[in-house]
Amino acid sequence: QVHMEESGGGSVQPGGSLRLACKVTGYSWSVYSMGWFRQAPGKKREGVAVLNSDGNTEYAESVKGRFTISEDKAKNTLYLQMDSLTPEDTAMYYCAADGRGIGYLTLADFVFNDWGQGTQVTVSS
Repeated sequence: QVHMEESGGGSVQPGGSLRLACKVTGYSWSVYSMGWFRQAPGKKREGVAVLNSDGNTEYAESVKGRFTISEDKAKNTLYLQMDSLTPEDTAMYYCAADGRGIGYLTLADFVFNDWGQGTQVTVSS
């Protein structure tokens, strides 16, 4: 059974940085998609950044140039480096994965069937 656990959230001032990590266990996929999503209070969940097993990445327009998604395959860990944070980045951040052998590169959350519990990111002065 796949288990995903996020860490690294917290409170930071505008302009600051955080790095989220997502430890993924219980899988043996060779073709997959993994990504980061977020949901702010009163808003729909949105895709932030995704990558697939080919190493391709895609980002939401709102985070391009500020956020970087990466993975450490040896550690089974997905990362999201977030720089130049703004209050609009405040949300619960979730990691997600899909291991059904297709390797989608999409920010659509309905594609992903394994999810973590989330980690809160708060950006305020």
